[in-house]
Amino acid sequence: MPRRTVRLTLERFAYRQPFRISGHVFVEARLLVAAITEDGRTGRGEGAPVYFLGEDADHMLAEAERVTPAIADGCSRATLQALLPAGGARNALDCALWDLEAKLTGTPAWALAGLARPPQPLRCVLTLGADTPERMAEAAAALDPAAPIKAKLTGEPALDAARLEALRAARPEAWIGVDANQGFDRAGLLQLLPVLETLKIALVEQPLRRGDEAAMEGLPRGIPFVADESALTLLDTDRLPGRFAMVNIKLDKCGGLTEALLIARRARDLGLRLMVGNMVGSSLAMAPGFLLGQLCDLVDLDGPTFLAADRDPAVTYHAGCIHCPQALWGFP
Repeated sequence: MPRRTVRLTLERFAYRQPFRISGHVFVEARLLVAAITEDGRTGRGEGAPVYFLGEDADHMLAEAERVTPAIADGCSRATLQALLPAGGARNALDCALWDLEAKLTGTPAWALAGLARPPQPLRCVLTLGADTPERMAEAAAALDPAAPIKAKLTGEPALDAARLEALRAARPEAWIGVDANQGFDRAGLLQLLPVLETLKIALVEQPLRRGDEAAMEGLPRGIPFVADESALTLLDTDRLPGRFAMVNIKLDKCGGLTEALLIARRARDLGLRLMVGNMVGSSLAMAPGFLLGQLCDLVDLDGPTFLAADRDPAVTYHAGCIHCPQALWGFP
């Protein structure tokens, strides 16, 4: 008889309002939840599809079902890395195994991960979807005044400049970064860079398309560039120095906390700064990212703020920080 039971479910979480980025508008999140039970204890993990690679919820579920017999027979996190490719399915299962190990051993996940101290509240970015300049300024003014702001751009230099000028007028003292989600070409980015410098924008995330990284060579380096879609897994990390100053590690992209920790350590060795992000999910997905965030320079774990409803217990956002309750994930 298998030593474990595995339960896989797809869950829908509606967005509070449509969320626009370059090339996409999101109205709901379809998420995979994995629950692995052993000796009366259950570990849980959540995965979201990596939309820009064509992954969807049904594909995640099929991938996870393919390895369910191995998980039931006692598959380890290390073995799982070889059984499934990076993506939302492996993330859900990997994080469920971390949570299960914490519950079975009585050792919190932060200690299993080799962190020196329990997770602390983290300063957390809040993101604005692309909209008219007026609406983005209004939304920025309504945000927690202590929180850093990340603004989505769409690769339209004149409109993006107007958006950022409105944001800076609404929040003159705020830390503001921008995320292009592959929306620019080199010419458009060159056109916008002087505006970004004038408005004291802190960083530019993924300005060009994945696969077009060579076009970044020779660009002015007054503002740090952050790799997101260009950096999926550990194998991508060595190609980043010289083109990017920071890497955005997302557990869904790399397939779980196990690989995310390896990326973080390798990136540090290469002199890269670290960011932890999310594909939008519930608090269950933010909790493993919150653990990784203890190693990062910038934390972007605001996924639940876009949802009409979240889980209970849930992460909370207060005074510019994200707080993660122990009961959510990763503790005995």
